[in-house]
Amino acid sequence: MLAAVTEGFGGPERIEVVRVPIPRPGAGQVRVRVRAAGLNPVDGAVRAGVFGGEGQRLGFGWDVAGEIDELGADVAGWAVSDRVVGLHYGPVKPLGTHAEYAVLDASALAPAPVTVDQVTAAALPLSGLTAARAVDLLELPAGAAVLVTGAAGAVGGLAVQLAARAGYVVTALAGPGDEALVRSLGAAHFVPRGAAPAAAVDGVVDTAVLGGPALAFVRDGGTYVGLIPHAAPAAERGVRVVEQEVAADGAHLARLVKLVDTGDLTLRVARTFPLAEAPKAHAHLADPGTRGRIVLTA
Repeated sequence: MLAAVTEGFGGPERIEVVRVPIPRPGAGQVRVRVRAAGLNPVDGAVRAGVFGGEGQRLGFGWDVAGEIDELGADVAGWAVSDRVVGLHYGPVKPLGTHAEYAVLDASALAPAPVTVDQVTAAALPLSGLTAARAVDLLELPAGAAVLVTGAAGAVGGLAVQLAARAGYVVTALAGPGDEALVRSLGAAHFVPRGAAPAAAVDGVVDTAVLGGPALAFVRDGGTYVGLIPHAAPAAERGVRVVEQEVAADGAHLARLVKLVDTGDLTLRVARTFPLAEAPKAHAHLADPGTRGRIVLTA
């Protein structure tokens, strides 16, 4: 099969699309015929060597949408040809979902949405689980004022929707041209990038990874939720500082799928590239103004 890998750190030019043996599922695992897989900032970080793995062949891809192709031993509740989405957790791995086939733990899968195509569905797992866990960690009462930074991004846009659905009054911080977009996602208030909210907020979901400046927007005793482990600013003024780390959780993902199918969660795809053009896709990963997820199709 074809798979996108690298054997050295650097820019998009280090990505190779090569032929490798098709993997086999072990006990508790399934093999998925990949139809679409999101390209996330974490893939760029893997390519740059942020997570290590020097001297190893590293694969890319955390999101997957496709059909089950083979069941490993001791897998119940799934059948060959079931359409699924899932999260292939882990930055340092020999193969990811940027391949024609991927092996995942059965517990990482959820039934695919029925109201969107597989390309769109591939934008859900990592971004959706990240946003949902961040919003859950706020632990604020309904009606609380919540700021989402990077609100027009793939994760930020989902956080806006989930926070509004949780009953929070959402202020979206995003680019000057993004006001209509973030309001359509459920933001009650808008703050252009570089400005400050009119008043302190009860909590912030810092998808833009602003750190200290975002913490400064939170009232004394409020909550700051960061998205990158070990990168949050130090707590001050009694602000509770917490960090989310995404996990492959098929049950939680299934709840997000239901929100997609009921129209309560909107997924956005910015661009698509065939798997063979994975280096080109990586070159566009950091494009300013990208609104939604880049997706590779296999």
